[in-house]
Amino acid sequence: MYQYTEVDQSLVDARVAQFRDQTRRFLAGELPDEEFLPLRLMNGLYIQRQAPMLRVAIPYGLLSSVQMRKLGHIARTYDKNYAHFTTRTNVQFNWPKLEEVPDILAELAQVQMHAIQTSGNCIRNTTTDHFAGVNANEIEDPRPFCELIRQWSTLHPEFAYLPRKFKIAVTGGPEDRAASQVHDIGLHLVQNAAGDVGFEVLVGGGLGRTPMIGKSIRSFLPKADLLSYLEAILRVYNLNGRRDNKYKARIKILVHALGAEEFARLVEAEWELIKAEQPELEITAEEFARVENFFNTFEYDAEAAEDVSLNAQLEADTDFRVWYEKNTVVHKVNGYRAVVVSLKPMLAPAGDATDLQMDIVADLADQYCGGEIRVTHTQNLVLADVKNADLYALWKVLAEHNMARPNINMLSDMIVCPGGDFCALANAKTLGIADQINQKFEDLDYQYELGEIRLNMSGCINACGHHHVGHIGILGVDKGGEDWYQITIGGSDKEDASLGKVLGRSVQADEVADTLEKLLLTYVESREEGELFIETVRRIGVAPFKEKVYAAAH
Repeated sequence: MYQYTEVDQSLVDARVAQFRDQTRRFLAGELPDEEFLPLRLMNGLYIQRQAPMLRVAIPYGLLSSVQMRKLGHIARTYDKNYAHFTTRTNVQFNWPKLEEVPDILAELAQVQMHAIQTSGNCIRNTTTDHFAGVNANEIEDPRPFCELIRQWSTLHPEFAYLPRKFKIAVTGGPEDRAASQVHDIGLHLVQNAAGDVGFEVLVGGGLGRTPMIGKSIRSFLPKADLLSYLEAILRVYNLNGRRDNKYKARIKILVHALGAEEFARLVEAEWELIKAEQPELEITAEEFARVENFFNTFEYDAEAAEDVSLNAQLEADTDFRVWYEKNTVVHKVNGYRAVVVSLKPMLAPAGDATDLQMDIVADLADQYCGGEIRVTHTQNLVLADVKNADLYALWKVLAEHNMARPNINMLSDMIVCPGGDFCALANAKTLGIADQINQKFEDLDYQYELGEIRLNMSGCINACGHHHVGHIGILGVDKGGEDWYQITIGGSDKEDASLGKVLGRSVQADEVADTLEKLLLTYVESREEGELFIETVRRIGVAPFKEKVYAAAH
């Protein structure tokens, strides 16, 4: 993974010192609220319902074991012994004391971490596939490009105050595990007819109150031109995006208003100017090789494939075999698997990890996969390079610490935002609803029989839980001071991206799990052999599900 230079470190250290003085002046009454607000947002600090919330950047979801231990230490020392991993692969602390936030940032700086550009109208954390580099189907590892984007976008003077926040996702091949089509920019590594590798560029995706799927504006962009083309897109948006209405300020609104063809024309014209004026933005072969070298450090054991102990362990232990089937993924190197560490225990908030769990994961990463951990946009963790021979021992430790629930891609592997229990923007609570669903469908055998189902839940229309693109989406709404929940079905954030359709009127809080049961019964009754939930919805439409759910009310 990328290591800071002296320039990187001095920049982050200077920011910590600057914010320490700003916080001191605010607490002393020397800095008014309205002046401190943008300063704290520049450092990832929000004021939530219960307490401040600090959002820490995890670039493209990649952590070292040293950094993970530091997060555990911060949770233990400055918070309530846990942290929350988000759909942008960042981490949030929900209970820091304002006066201690500069100390937290100073501790983060010790391990090459910070909270810069985790909030505000700027370019946020770039995300990618959590199996990048170990996926046999990828064209190239997208992580070096993510790092190049990070370096280009960090404190970019022209794009520090965009019309609204801006998000970029990169995929390495035909599979999309980064929800790239619902980002402001989605970048897909592709290969043209001549065999050259470049990018398909999509713009104008996003969720929130106006959800849209991104539109392709360039089918092939040479790799060397990536940064100059991104500069052109951001410049067109920065100059033309609306600033008079925050709800119409995202790039998706501009692309929709102009049309993808006209937007692409403006970008191409701007791009020609940028290439002539800023040739330094071209990614040279030497610069790419330098950055790429940061991601080619793991040494695989050539004899790993010869170990035959795994088969005997799978045969002897049913629980281990189920976990292996559900929570590990085929690796490009024979003899290895990628392991998904489940942060979706039975009755605990999705994406939360205790200080002890973070320490344990760091230890396991050191012991089994070169000290590297990834965060997924579905709020789990990944240990990407584990020998088959080590899987059983690894599983036993994860199971002991409640991180081995074998539910990845199942109904209970929910994406859930913190909702009204924490977030000041939320209209309704989410955590209790997630518990209700877990209790209703606690039988994992039933979940396996249902097959892959992506269930996403948001506490408000801002859609931090990505409910629009869940196979089943749940949106919390406020009705007269009571929590109600709107259901959508048929969404997807994969390569077949689609927006879910509203099932009908919202349901009361105590009816959510029962409503899901009716949906699932309809699916089981209607599906064809081997058909997944999303495939059944697309084949038969919403009407049969709606009829089943609301029939009793007629």
